[in-house]
Amino acid sequence: MPETKISLTTQILIAMISGAFLGVLLNLFGAGSGLVQSLLVDGVLRVVGAIFIASLKMMVVPLVFVSLVCGVTNMGDIAALGRIGTKALGLYVATTALAITVALLIAGVVSPGMGFDIAGAEIDFEARAAPPLSQVLIGLVPTNPIAALANGEMLQIIVFALLLGVAITIAGDRGRHLFNVFTDLNAVIMQMVWIVVRIAPIGVFCLIARTFSTEGVEAFIPLAKYFVCVVAALTVHAIITYSVLLKTVGGLSPIVFFRKMRAAQLFAFSTASSNATIPVTLESVQSRLGVDDSVASFTVPFGATINMDGTAIMQGVATVFIAQVYGVDLSLGDFLTVIITATLASIGTAGVPGVGLIMLAMVLQQVGLPVEGIALIIGVDRLLDMMRTAVNITGDAAATCVIAKSEGCLNMDRYTDPSAGLEAPKRALMPSS
Repeated sequence: MPETKISLTTQILIAMISGAFLGVLLNLFGAGSGLVQSLLVDGVLRVVGAIFIASLKMMVVPLVFVSLVCGVTNMGDIAALGRIGTKALGLYVATTALAITVALLIAGVVSPGMGFDIAGAEIDFEARAAPPLSQVLIGLVPTNPIAALANGEMLQIIVFALLLGVAITIAGDRGRHLFNVFTDLNAVIMQMVWIVVRIAPIGVFCLIARTFSTEGVEAFIPLAKYFVCVVAALTVHAIITYSVLLKTVGGLSPIVFFRKMRAAQLFAFSTASSNATIPVTLESVQSRLGVDDSVASFTVPFGATINMDGTAIMQGVATVFIAQVYGVDLSLGDFLTVIITATLASIGTAGVPGVGLIMLAMVLQQVGLPVEGIALIIGVDRLLDMMRTAVNITGDAAATCVIAKSEGCLNMDRYTDPSAGLEAPKRALMPSS
């Protein structure tokens, strides 16, 4: 009888469901046990989950840097790089603006803040200041590339990798040896990514179990309307907006796209980090969807840094929620201000830690709402953060496929092949004799 192999996506899904089940049980029956908390929740689950996240983050910087250098040099055409960058920025800004518009429309219908009892609610929150746009622009260029690589400054890494790739291309024959080194290094790093990905079900199980064990059901009850509203907006944007984008602009099948992105989406959900999911997103769009490395190596890291559709949706719903809680009527001009501010803030605060809350604080200040209201939604933000991260990386991948198709850098045979990319990377660590 032939051995039945369970796909990685199925393994991750099983791990998520079983982890959530265990987490709920621990929250309901093990909350009062110090032994359960110290040995299991804060012990095994926290340690294994943290090691898994660290393993993913370990791969981000070398993968982005090396693959982007290889992508630029493989492209050969410097003009094409500028064209791809312009398309990526345009699509990311457009989808972010559309995302927050969808969020505002749904929030206007659902009215998530109506009936919320603010009496006795914890409203102590101190917003962090966002850096001025001028400083963000200056900070794009690393004064010390080694320090940028060590600190994981993604935008600075992208800029340096682009410059190095262009320089290798211009150098011609003199740069060929270095290009070959980066090509070999990229193959080895992809093998490392594959190794880390294979242990994903264990890491996902621990992450999900700990999340559900620490998030009590009581935190969701008063914010149920807000929670459902955000989830509804995320779902509508992810399914409808990206499907329309893929079908009308790219001429691609949305069904195929979503089927092949499931593993990356589950990764993003469990890690709640677009940057940590970069290795998986890159592997999915290249191996599963057939996007050429010359496009994916730039658009995916770039999108993970500035494209925050899921985060923008949260901002829109949260703004309406806080306004209704405090009894403030928002005008049409206020709604337009929210759309513009949130869209620009997603770029202007790129790479800043805690960017979601900083963006929300900026939006609230622009329409005259109390920033302290952010404290009202923090209780359910962890689970919503997981969901919006999945939407964020889905947007990165959808835009990448559309751009690749427009540049003739999408392998349609691989895109439509249901089994493409299910095997381990064919670039072996050791050459065959």
